Amino acid sequence: MSLATVYSRAQLGVVAPLISIEVHLSGGLPTTSIVGLPEAAVRESRDRVRAALINALFEFPQRRITVSLAPADLPKDGSRFDLPIALGILAASGQIPEPALAEVECFGELALSGALRPITGVLPAVLQACKAGRRVILPYDNGAEAALVSDAEVYTARSLLQVCAFLRGDAALPRAEADPILEDLNLPDLREVCGQAQARRALEVAAAGGHNLLFIGPPGTGKTMLASRLPGILPPMTEAEALESAAVASICGFDVRPFLRARSFRSPHHSASGVALVGGGSIPRPGEVSLAHHGILFLDELPEFDRSVLEVLREPMESGKILISRAARQAEFPARFQLVAAMNPCPCGYAGDPSGRCRCSPDLIARYRSRISGPLLDRIDMHVEVPRLPPAQWREPGETSASVRQRVIRARNAQLERAGKPNAQLGTQELARAVSLTDADRLLLDHAAERLGLSARAHQRILRVARTIADLDENAQVNRAHLSEAIAYRRLDRVPMAA
Repeated sequence: MSLATVYSRAQLGVVAPLISIEVHLSGGLPTTSIVGLPEAAVRESRDRVRAALINALFEFPQRRITVSLAPADLPKDGSRFDLPIALGILAASGQIPEPALAEVECFGELALSGALRPITGVLPAVLQACKAGRRVILPYDNGAEAALVSDAEVYTARSLLQVCAFLRGDAALPRAEADPILEDLNLPDLREVCGQAQARRALEVAAAGGHNLLFIGPPGTGKTMLASRLPGILPPMTEAEALESAAVASICGFDVRPFLRARSFRSPHHSASGVALVGGGSIPRPGEVSLAHHGILFLDELPEFDRSVLEVLREPMESGKILISRAARQAEFPARFQLVAAMNPCPCGYAGDPSGRCRCSPDLIARYRSRISGPLLDRIDMHVEVPRLPPAQWREPGETSASVRQRVIRARNAQLERAGKPNAQLGTQELARAVSLTDADRLLLDHAAERLGLSARAHQRILRVARTIADLDENAQVNRAHLSEAIAYRRLDRVPMAA
């Protein structure tokens, strides 16, 4: 038979569309052509495949070989198609049985010797292959990552010869096995933060409801230290959340194990570009907001970021995803992150400090704070002051992360039972069902909204935070105390801020 079809998958964001690799042998001068919008790495595969087949002692057909990658209008890149192209040539020339390829999807880069080299983006491809009900053959070094998909039937091989022996029925391939994931995360403990009771309380509320949080205070008061303790008090990820987070890491070629063990904590430097944050490139790649999916994106020294860079966060903060569009293609990446930021109250950092050392003019302070736009600030649920403490409080250890985490898990479980999602993600109708205010409490909220000049979005975020505070108190109803605390967290809405 001079025609064979092998299945593989392309990489398009976190989606892995099915690719049918059709190989046809015909008469004419010996040549190999690859059609179907192949990028440079795919076009070069014809040379790698030819050398691999010859060095593995297979016969390379001295005929005209046409390799079609369908669908033809989808760009293909990377070296993952080397193995399926080689198998297609062998099947079309009758050196391996073509029916054995019908229920198999193959991925892998070929060395010139015929050995298989690992590729990136394995996890999304295996997830899609599992849904399609096909077995997967891939390089041995990708096996541990692929085995994370517990329902998938994944086989690993070290060389092209092993794969062909398996397809002929002459030998078995080992099943992929996941590496053990250590449970001892050794995350920083909240007990190490001395004093700062209000900031610690805000951190607990943010963890329980998944709310965005901004710390404001002079240098050295513990803003960064508090933020770095957030992963230790967050609820554990579900298996689905862990796989989604690991899939983004797989696309980037990172080790996926840290993304499975704990929620990611990404802390880009303030010199990062907008593309670094949201992703981009001629071949779209995920950025920091996607690597922080189901985790934390921490922006230290928030006003030091370029304003245009911060503005790109607005859409993913609302939608939980980011769509990267380029002339040739577009890709959508998940970006359901929790934003935690820290900033000084002024350029010198000491505005409002009792020492009176700040010498910044009101205009200078206003320009400094204006680097954060109103729409972005509106999307941050909680603005919390972290003041300088007297030395006597520097030695007062707080509650451990373990004990705080138990309360956070209880509150999060209550939210999942009520709406199936954290309070920070509640829609308008869901929020109306979850929060029922008395006339007096509604009047209090309306008065606060008028006095602080709150937008409708900020009004909704106050209600979500109040619902989380009630959940921490294990209270089915939101009362005045919960509402008052939530309003108090809108620190930057109080104009003017102390200078």
